[in-house]
Amino acid sequence: MYQPAPSWVTPVSLADVTKSNTNTASIVIFDIQQRIEDGRLWSYSDGATRITSPELLAQAATLALPWAPDKGDLVIHELSIQRGAERIDLLAKGQKFTVLRREESLEQRMLTGVLTATMAVEGLQVGDILRLRWSASSKDAALGGRVQNVAPILAAPAQVGFARVKVSWPAAVTPHWKIRATGLAAEPVRNGAYTELTLNLPAAKQPEMPNDAPARYRFPPVLEVATFADWADVSRTFAPLYATDGAVAPGSPLAREIAAIKAAEASPIGRAQRALELVQDKIRYLAVGMDGGNYVPQPPAKTWDLRYGDCKAKTVLLLAILRGLDIEADPVLANVGLGDLVPDRLPSAAAFNHVFVRAKIGGETLWLDGTGSGSRIGDIRDTPGVGYVLPISAAGAALVKIETHANARPVIDLTIDADESASVDLPSAFQATAVVQGPPASMLTLAKSQLGEKEQRQAVAQFLQGFIGEGQFTDASIVPDPVAGIVTLKARGVVSTPWRTDDRLRKRGVTRLIDQVTFDPDRSKTSWAAVPVAVNSPGGMRYRLRLRLPDGGRGFTIEGAPDLKARVAGYDVSRTASLSGGLFVLDERVDATGGEIPVARIPAERDAVATAKARAPQLVAPADTRRRWDIVATDPAGATQLKAIQTVFAKVIADDPDEVTGYTSRASLADGIADRRGALADLTHAIAIAPSVDLYLQRAAIAYQLNDTAAALADAEAARALDPSSEAAVSEVATQKAERGDLGGATALLDARIGLGGTTGFAYREAKASLLSEYGDGREALALYDAMITAKPGSPSLLNARCWVKGIRSVMLDTALKDCTRSIELSSDTAAALDSRAMVWYRMGRYDEALADLDAVLAGAPGQAPSRFLRSVVLKQLHRDGEAARELALARRMQPSVDRQYARYGIKAS
Repeated sequence: MYQPAPSWVTPVSLADVTKSNTNTASIVIFDIQQRIEDGRLWSYSDGATRITSPELLAQAATLALPWAPDKGDLVIHELSIQRGAERIDLLAKGQKFTVLRREESLEQRMLTGVLTATMAVEGLQVGDILRLRWSASSKDAALGGRVQNVAPILAAPAQVGFARVKVSWPAAVTPHWKIRATGLAAEPVRNGAYTELTLNLPAAKQPEMPNDAPARYRFPPVLEVATFADWADVSRTFAPLYATDGAVAPGSPLAREIAAIKAAEASPIGRAQRALELVQDKIRYLAVGMDGGNYVPQPPAKTWDLRYGDCKAKTVLLLAILRGLDIEADPVLANVGLGDLVPDRLPSAAAFNHVFVRAKIGGETLWLDGTGSGSRIGDIRDTPGVGYVLPISAAGAALVKIETHANARPVIDLTIDADESASVDLPSAFQATAVVQGPPASMLTLAKSQLGEKEQRQAVAQFLQGFIGEGQFTDASIVPDPVAGIVTLKARGVVSTPWRTDDRLRKRGVTRLIDQVTFDPDRSKTSWAAVPVAVNSPGGMRYRLRLRLPDGGRGFTIEGAPDLKARVAGYDVSRTASLSGGLFVLDERVDATGGEIPVARIPAERDAVATAKARAPQLVAPADTRRRWDIVATDPAGATQLKAIQTVFAKVIADDPDEVTGYTSRASLADGIADRRGALADLTHAIAIAPSVDLYLQRAAIAYQLNDTAAALADAEAARALDPSSEAAVSEVATQKAERGDLGGATALLDARIGLGGTTGFAYREAKASLLSEYGDGREALALYDAMITAKPGSPSLLNARCWVKGIRSVMLDTALKDCTRSIELSSDTAAALDSRAMVWYRMGRYDEALADLDAVLAGAPGQAPSRFLRSVVLKQLHRDGEAARELALARRMQPSVDRQYARYGIKAS
């Protein structure tokens, strides 16, 4: 409707607000006035916005006003544009709102019944002030004449010309009110026959709160007003809505369902579970918020006939069934997300957004939510993390706090059978099975029905990657089990090796869940000193690992604490681990328990988390464990890892032959076990599908190892053609040119990039110096390094590079030792400098010192083929011929080009 504002409204003069030239805020007026009378709430809003930018113009030019027509009216009082001294009355010019029925929350399965009055404002310009004054009335019969409202409080740093929230009511009536804002106070004032409460805004800036604080500390500032007497009044008001006497007609379909449950199950708790399963699985969720539906549930018989309902409908249906089964049950109001705030709020229905059932059986209290999914008898004692609830009772009730504990079943129960039986360097082949229940299971069931085979495979891979890591997945399946209320995911796959080198030994982490527990609350601010830490609502995960180890597990040990049972930072943690017969078995479970951790406990809980993580078990391989370079083409005796990996890669490629990752993964594996022609073939397939700089450079490296320098140069040039700015491509082209005898072309290419300057200039200077040291004039290379070290004194990499040039050129060996030693002192990773110093020791004929440095390199990085080659040469000088031969064979297997490299230095293996 289009009418003047109600007579009780105190208008604001736009001219008075804007008369000051200092008022440049985009929010010119923020005025909310409300009146409570005769069980009705009138809400008046006056908003004026200064259009300060094209972005704000685009946002403000479309108006949308929602309201519930079954509870009241929407009245437009003014829509105008103030342009300088001119006021343009848009309503007088004929602009009107269009009323839409727009279900904005349909994807959340909600029909709100809310109408929307919308308008695209015509003629609005940057610099204008757009003013809209409107009001809406609301009277909800379900509240029995009671009124409630929550009004937002504008607070600094928001800038506004005029801001106010005012509520009035007949003087004979005394509603309850509460200001939830720090630093803001007001007192009701009598104004004739009415009492007024006025908040002059904006309020002071509200205290910041840590993100891990309970919700009650992070609630936005509001003014609450309600005419409920207390929580018992709220409870009594709702009781008639959830009465079930006569709700189930004798002989009706619903009565037959109740009789069937009685016949099938003798125990009360079993009957309660069957009733809950019936409501969860047979009635789909749809929130119906029209025709009084915000608080009024539809009758149980109608819900059963329609086979849909919201939380209210599902609750009253479940109540009717439970009571028909002679089980004591009552509904409880709850607030999902703000349950811990409820005791601090005014008693009103507005404090809640959910309702479910409390049942009492044999002295136990069960919390049964019909809007859940997949609940079975094992879950019947689970506790929802909703904080405080209000039982609905004709006699009235007080708030009840739900004390939470870990759920009976994990939401995800993941089992990994991993095959690492060949080597601690190869990728891990696995079979994964994840049993999922609850809301995630519902989502996966929906995905199963809507996705094709490829998309299902991708969905399973995405799900598992969060727990296993990125890799290649195949044979993925999604299998719902409605009887058990679960969904089972299965897949085979390959992920990068989890083994790492630590203290010169190969080690592997085996836990997954304790690693994901974080607890590092910040309470450094004085205002946070008493703020507890919120713990996640009950929910858990179980992780089981069965891992086959190389060589039957010979020499493998467990480091850390295999077993654990503790409560850590609000989580129940349990773990067992064992190693026997070449099989490692882990069973780990972590459950959030809900609730809060008081500030006094923060240090102890932080220490408990750190201790639990530090003591997490890991596998330690023996020093002589089999490495990938020990494998020749096929699995060693008793191992199946390599075959399992290759089978997965072949299936991944067959599943999607136009996807490059299967080829590139297999190429990486082939290169790692010295099958370079196989790697070359797969990289060629990948390049044919999706050429890239990285793929061309990878193939160039393989071609070089196969002594096909022409192909290596061609691929490097192809990479540079794709991205002429690629530093890696330019450097590779230069290297391959030099390798083929065109050192002039190589240095010219680098000089051209150096001449461009910029951020890459220094890197290209390093590349040129390295190229000259390998293929050209060592004196020129040293001069370049001298200049760069002058520019960057103390650079470990440059000192090492200068030491290396001197070593391979066998010049200035005394200063070479100083360069290498200084680099070692400055480096966090000393392998390169130790290798360079070993070369210098070799040139000086000090073979024992050279061997000591090479041993140190290979202890930490045993895959360094050049270090092994030089070690073989040194061993030969020390007359340890057998060891030298073995070392030389390994070096050549790892890097076939190693002989060509050292031949440039005048070093040959006999």
